[in-house]
Amino acid sequence: MRTGWLKLAAVPVASVFLAAACGSDNSGSGSTATTAAPATTAAASTTTSAAGTTTTAGSTTTTAAAAGATTTLPPTPGKGSAGKVTVFGVEDSENEAGAMQDALTEFGKANGIDITYVGRRDFEQQINAQVLANNPPDIAAFPQPGKLKQFAQDGKLQKVPADVVTATKAGWADSYMSFSNVDGTQYGVPFKSDLKSLVWYEPSVWKQKGYEVPKTLTEFKTLVDKMVANGDTPLCVGIESGSATGWPFTDWVEELVLRQKGIDYYNQWVDHKVPFNDQPIIDTFNEVAGPDGYWKKGNVFSSGGSIAATAFGDNGPSLTEGKCMMHRQASFFSTFFPKGTQFGDGPGQVSTFYFPADSGHPVLVGGINAGAFRDAPEVWKVMQYLGSAEFANTRQTAQAKRVGGISGFLTGNTKADTSKWSALDQNFLKELQTANPAAFDASDQMPAEVGSGTFWTDGTSFVNGDEDAKTAAADIQQSWPSS
Repeated sequence: MRTGWLKLAAVPVASVFLAAACGSDNSGSGSTATTAAPATTAAASTTTSAAGTTTTAGSTTTTAAAAGATTTLPPTPGKGSAGKVTVFGVEDSENEAGAMQDALTEFGKANGIDITYVGRRDFEQQINAQVLANNPPDIAAFPQPGKLKQFAQDGKLQKVPADVVTATKAGWADSYMSFSNVDGTQYGVPFKSDLKSLVWYEPSVWKQKGYEVPKTLTEFKTLVDKMVANGDTPLCVGIESGSATGWPFTDWVEELVLRQKGIDYYNQWVDHKVPFNDQPIIDTFNEVAGPDGYWKKGNVFSSGGSIAATAFGDNGPSLTEGKCMMHRQASFFSTFFPKGTQFGDGPGQVSTFYFPADSGHPVLVGGINAGAFRDAPEVWKVMQYLGSAEFANTRQTAQAKRVGGISGFLTGNTKADTSKWSALDQNFLKELQTANPAAFDASDQMPAEVGSGTFWTDGTSFVNGDEDAKTAAADIQQSWPSS
């Protein structure tokens, strides 16, 4: 996946949703709620009329509810001044951006700082333009570590002061801090996480059939074979996602590379220190969707008739209808189940388990990291707040109030008060906070030509049987930019 928000923005209008990380993973990554119109939510107070017009900080944004209306985007934030801090990010829905502003406003009032948040779905293009024009926001909330690191290497971002780094590390593991670390220097702080390493299932159905949750990847493989022998279809799989078709395949590949080759090899692959067509990557392609892979005939149900023709969101209904026993997908997927679906271990309820590993507890994640363009005391106060448990707790409270139930906001901060989250979300938080290691979505870190380009398209061609794994990997390797 390129980013959770990008991938999810590509979902057809019929699949509009409010989701937690690919994240987007943007997430998601998959973490940003999308609407049919490119609306944004920004700044402090927000009111919405029945016609769907949302007024934000002196500008009007027309949401999808106002059919046929035009959209007027709010201005992008420029530099703040003493006592004022601007924050610019990708989260643009009323619930997510609104909760972000709620949390910032509460902190700002307590500390005498006027903090304004603006969210734009085209964040990457906008932040590039703002930096080029020498008018960046004070703080940018990056859904892609690669973009943050690029600005750091170009000398555009400020180094995070030692006291802010120390305060942030109190709640975040080193692997999370590494997402915004360049050659040993910290240029950002993590503040939002999206969990990808999950398998969705129905516990009551498994109990009836005598299936047990696998503790290792080897047990997972054995379980898949057992289900087939028992007359059940193990997996629901679909990778169609409009112009982003193919990203669910990249997640599977990333999960297995991380589990079977380890974090050092994974990072070398991300950084292109080993070529994309290295033999272990080719082997992983085949392990996912080759003739004897997880997605081989008999192992998969795809409602659209083929894996590539099945919208990734359609796997939720298929699971609850008993068409398959499992679906590997990120935490945001809770919003893709039929209306009224309950989560838990009871009859008819849906739950999750960790996509297992044979050793360690590796977790594939997405998320957002903040980086500062201005060196000022008030900016560092806000940066330290973003990386704190206080922010996590405050934003969760605000977002749960807006959304109800499963909020869609997660954090890897071990100091956060998990009682503020739903029971299902508490399971997600446990996985994020015990990750060893946490690895950021690989395609989100790769150059766009690859991560949201050939990795998707050639991956889809491979899944369709139009080219073999060796050819697909070679094509992706060829597409990697020379500089």
